[in-house]
Amino acid sequence: MTDDQAVTGAETSCHPLPVLYSFRRCPYAMRARLALTASRQDCVLREVVLRDKPAEMLELSPKGTVPVLHLPDGQVLEQSLDIMRWTLSRHDPEGWLRPEAGSVAEMEALIGECDGTFKHHLDRYKYSVRYGPETDPLYHRGEGATFLKHLNERLKGQAHLFGNGPSLADFAIFPFVRQFANTGREWFDAQPLANLQTWLSGHLSSDIFQSVMRRREDTDSAAVQRLLH
Repeated sequence: MTDDQAVTGAETSCHPLPVLYSFRRCPYAMRARLALTASRQDCVLREVVLRDKPAEMLELSPKGTVPVLHLPDGQVLEQSLDIMRWTLSRHDPEGWLRPEAGSVAEMEALIGECDGTFKHHLDRYKYSVRYGPETDPLYHRGEGATFLKHLNERLKGQAHLFGNGPSLADFAIFPFVRQFANTGREWFDAQPLANLQTWLSGHLSSDIFQSVMRRREDTDSAAVQRLLH
């Protein structure tokens, strides 16, 4: 049986699977794929071609951004953190919602810093031309580095952000730190951020990250369908 035949059978069985619309390099979509994989939630993965977004995804979520998770009961989850919470609340074998140190509320607060101020500066560092000639990418790199220093300090004496075991915060934040680092890798590697650099390297080489970043074939429109598991 081919992968496509397997997916077709999964979608038409009496127990249909959730459908995830994703884009491989999007850090928000990475979050969703990481959590779904960690919770061992089978779903159909539709890799979106951004220049030709599938009509069915736009009908479900007119905002047109990934990830989007369409549940069998018709519910649509349009935000990456909502997808993470949904799947981990159902099954959390790695304890992402049970941090060794701190609380879920504290993790959510740190993720909020990442998604707010840090993401603001990341966008203007990486995509400065989008924001006009007055946007100075080096200024935004410096401002974004404030958050990196905060993370580096948190990692002093522990392997992850909320203890020695990885948690929701680690997997929600590291895709954005990855993007920031890759925007100027030589600069990032030269910074006195040894704890953060070790943390990022560990996540990048992890089996779960390698799994969710596996390349899949493109089609002219939406995507080839594959099961995550």
